[in-house]
Amino acid sequence: MVNPLAAPDAGTVAPRSILFIGGTGVISAAAAERAVALGHRLTMLNRGRSGRPVPGGAEVLTADVRDASAVRAALAGREFDSVADFITYTPDHAKASLDLFAGRTGQYVFISSASAYQKPPTQLPIRESTPLKNPFWQYSRDKIACEELFYEAYREQDFPLTVVRPSHTYDRTKIAMVGGWTDIHRMRAGLPVLVHGDGTSLWTLTHSKDFAKAFVGLLGRPQAVGESYTITSDEYLPWNQIYRLFARAAGVREPELVHVASETIAAHNTELGANLLGDRSHSVVFDNAKIKSLVPDYCATVPFADGAREIVQWYDANPGLQVVNQQFMELSDRLTERARPRTS
Repeated sequence: MVNPLAAPDAGTVAPRSILFIGGTGVISAAAAERAVALGHRLTMLNRGRSGRPVPGGAEVLTADVRDASAVRAALAGREFDSVADFITYTPDHAKASLDLFAGRTGQYVFISSASAYQKPPTQLPIRESTPLKNPFWQYSRDKIACEELFYEAYREQDFPLTVVRPSHTYDRTKIAMVGGWTDIHRMRAGLPVLVHGDGTSLWTLTHSKDFAKAFVGLLGRPQAVGESYTITSDEYLPWNQIYRLFARAAGVREPELVHVASETIAAHNTELGANLLGDRSHSVVFDNAKIKSLVPDYCATVPFADGAREIVQWYDANPGLQVVNQQFMELSDRLTERARPRTS
């Protein structure tokens, strides 16, 4: 059994032996780069199918984490100071992770979701003490169920759990608007753009490089075991402003934003509706005091105005990614036509 690490001396960063389950997603890729840059010994276990590059110096083990025997063979009895699991989504996944990593690490970090917090929230800002309850979105309910299993193992078996709850975290590949590139296309074509609700609910977007600063900072911290942490930016914006920032980045001076109730969108598209009603349609402002108490130098420094420009520039430089979703085009045409003010 790996013993929890002793706290590092003030002002130093002791190298850690870290295992990332995943490591090539939006959140995990930035964390991997940060971990290697700080001198940690990073091993990444994944299927080897992502297009994102692996940071130089990281060890890569190829195995499907859903295949327990393949994972055991790949790890071959190795132990790690910290294991960060980015791809556990269901209770079955959580049970498998408990079997695989109990006794193998001094800290197991489960990446949950801030969408697990109470929806709609009864008060802001949202803190780690905010209840976990989401009646709208199965994804969030599954994350809550995973947390419950892991915390039970922490209480009854000393499983060295740390829970991290990110909110909307992005990099240059992720467009925050509901329609993705299709909304950029509509803005540039002068077409009305569908915005859920009245556009005034507040939203928090966190660049993956900012998230990585706090995330890597909590790895190997014994005082983080048994605790949960929200990691987000302290910037929050109304959705109208988020859409306008994308329009400005796309060279559109004044997009036509047409507001449609989230419930109406959900009635026409259940997949979009689950995400809207379970997360985006509610104002979210987060209190990051807890993570800052553990990682005192954490500060999110990328404003979303810069992030939106980075995203649009990336897509403009990669025309093959500019996919227009015809189903969403038709939905936008239908709902904006009904919601547009009628002129006499």
